[in-house]
Amino acid sequence: MYDILVGLRAKVTRLARSDSFLSVDTEAIRPEDVALATQWSNEYHFDCIISTDGDGDRPLISDEKGRWLRGDVAGILCAQYLAADAVITPVNCNSALELSGLFNYTTRTQIGSPFVIAAMIEAEGEYDRVIGYEANGGVLVGSTIKKGGQVLQALPTRDAAIVPLTILLLAKEQGLTVSGLLKTLPERYTVSHRLKDFPTELSQRIVSQFVDLPLAACLTAGEKLLGHLAGCPIALNTTDGVRLTFESGDVIHFRPSGNAPELRCYTESASELRAVDLNAACIRLMESWRGA
Repeated sequence: MYDILVGLRAKVTRLARSDSFLSVDTEAIRPEDVALATQWSNEYHFDCIISTDGDGDRPLISDEKGRWLRGDVAGILCAQYLAADAVITPVNCNSALELSGLFNYTTRTQIGSPFVIAAMIEAEGEYDRVIGYEANGGVLVGSTIKKGGQVLQALPTRDAAIVPLTILLLAKEQGLTVSGLLKTLPERYTVSHRLKDFPTELSQRIVSQFVDLPLAACLTAGEKLLGHLAGCPIALNTTDGVRLTFESGDVIHFRPSGNAPELRCYTESASELRAVDLNAACIRLMESWRGA
């Protein structure tokens, strides 16, 4: 990444380099990394801070204030710069994608790059500029894309380099900072956390009560279970787990892990504080289910 940025004539400062492998979860950034990014931005006045996970397929990019972008928001900005006409993303990603109105076609899949890739292949029959992305920030390019006299070849596997580059180019194109770009999108905030050592059988039992009932009964069950946290549910999505949308616009999504005894909760709201508080309340509720 350093060589790419320097090759593009960016002024680059290396920070906290390590010769050993560091595990980075781009969907659950460590508090110390949040604090470090703020500290570095205050000290060096960067336009942004860029990093990746250990194998370089999931990016981390901050704004000029050191605030890390969520991967599902970074994916929207990347697709916008590439002028995508079709965007594919899993069901857990930020709904600012659809609310932005930037793209001719969007669709949601199960969580996991194989599902995204399969939907991208299907979309390529009708659309010329197909982009996929995941909540971890990895972007997949399904079409050969021409822009500015250059050609970007299709790369239907997660790539971390393209995300910070396209976001910086979009910022330059629009004469905005990275935080300024974020302000052009609908205000939707997502938070996710998980409970480890959560019995798989219990997770499946919680989800199945929504899958096996008519919609009206599912929404009634959702209100009984979560009404004290979010009010009245008005929509249900069972593409991957149980995702309820409420009258307030809040979203609560429960998803059992497919390969570990874990239950994950995703929340979305129009304010960051509300999304955080709602997720914390859901995690407490999930803890109470352990004895069920």
